[in-house]
Amino acid sequence: MEEYDFLIVGGGAAGFAAALKADELGAKTLMVNRGPIGGTCVNIGCVPTKYLLTALELKRRALYSPYPGLKFSVKKFDFAELVEGKDRLVRTLRKKKYEEVIENLENVEYVESSARFLSKNTVEVDGRVLGFEKALIATGSRPKVIPLKGLEEVGDRVLTHVEALNLREVPDSVIVIGGRAQALEFAQIFAGAGSRVTLLQRSIRIVPEAEPELALELEEVLSEEVEIHTSAVPKAVRKGGDGITVEAVVDGRERIFEAEYIFFATGRAPNTDGLGLENLDVRTDERGFLIVDETMQAGKNIYGAGDVIGEPMLETVAAREGFVAASNALGGEKIKMNYSVVPKVVFTDPQLASVGLTDREASKARKCVCNTVEFSSIPKARIIGEERGLIKMVVDDETGRILGVHILAHNAAEIIHEAVMILRSRMTLDDVIETLHVFPTMSEAIKLAALSFRGDISKMPCCAM
Repeated sequence: MEEYDFLIVGGGAAGFAAALKADELGAKTLMVNRGPIGGTCVNIGCVPTKYLLTALELKRRALYSPYPGLKFSVKKFDFAELVEGKDRLVRTLRKKKYEEVIENLENVEYVESSARFLSKNTVEVDGRVLGFEKALIATGSRPKVIPLKGLEEVGDRVLTHVEALNLREVPDSVIVIGGRAQALEFAQIFAGAGSRVTLLQRSIRIVPEAEPELALELEEVLSEEVEIHTSAVPKAVRKGGDGITVEAVVDGRERIFEAEYIFFATGRAPNTDGLGLENLDVRTDERGFLIVDETMQAGKNIYGAGDVIGEPMLETVAAREGFVAASNALGGEKIKMNYSVVPKVVFTDPQLASVGLTDREASKARKCVCNTVEFSSIPKARIIGEERGLIKMVVDDETGRILGVHILAHNAAEIIHEAVMILRSRMTLDDVIETLHVFPTMSEAIKLAALSFRGDISKMPCCAM
């Protein structure tokens, strides 16, 4: 029986980060991956969705120029060709960033197959029984479709992000179920491509975990493109005409919605089926996600990382978890995961980005103060015609330390990194105010938000300090 120092089950961000560390440490490693190499992000997640969102944002900006005397038109819009461009990019990145990377790891063997644990030290792969000393489970997750009455009758009209990314024609109309990142991003993709989109969100507002001011502003902006219904609970679905009919209760009233397709963005389920977890000393929660401690350890010699252990399901987090798991499993270290400074982004247009504590979270433990500044107060936002949005800063009232930054703005995903470093460095308002920023830039919003705690920024010149 062939023996390995380290077994990695899964070939996404977590698995690859672990493989790089294992190779560095000289551990004889086997990576077993079922499905396209690279996992969700590069194949059916961040890369293809952001490609489409960026292309369709360009289309919007072309049609709605903010500059007098300068108007454009879209000479050509071929959705099928756009999707093919997306597919080419996915193939390129999969080859360059995953296939070629794994080929260059001297100590890592890659097998495209399924793995089933037989015991805490043996695994079955392609009918072979292999031994291992330590193992990492990084098998990711898959879309979860909530059970609705009649769903089995309309299977060909049901979409998740997997099927939606394979469409070659723009749907006439789509009903989106959900109101968080994936739901909003795909709602805008469909709307930008020309679909009539209706979004049904169970909560009283979209992105319910976000700061209310920003979530409500985003809802108002998106409502220009998408018909949004909050406090909406879908009850049943049935065939209707050339598409489907969804029965829902909205604000206590029964409503009927019709569309060509129904798109579900209603959460994720862990890929643990058939892994043989019952043969290991590990535990799962009520939804099936693997339970790990701060060091990513799930059992005596078993570790977990990435989507399979639950939220936050972000590629960068998964990669860090994989690195931590491999370091602890093979290097004898006791590194702990730190989730306190994790930036999160909804890639709508405008983007919703945040890091650190919300107003509500901070208020539970200390006295805090918060200020919100509109992006119409940011000179660069006016220059580029992107005045929609807000920045909210959460600050410890006693120390002046910045605890959280929340941004709704064009390119907020780029701006948020400064806030990440501010929180990581435990900076105060004065630290930010005393830091020179380039004028004019969108990231000046962070300095102006800090200055708003010292005075009325509407009565300050462009370069205040």
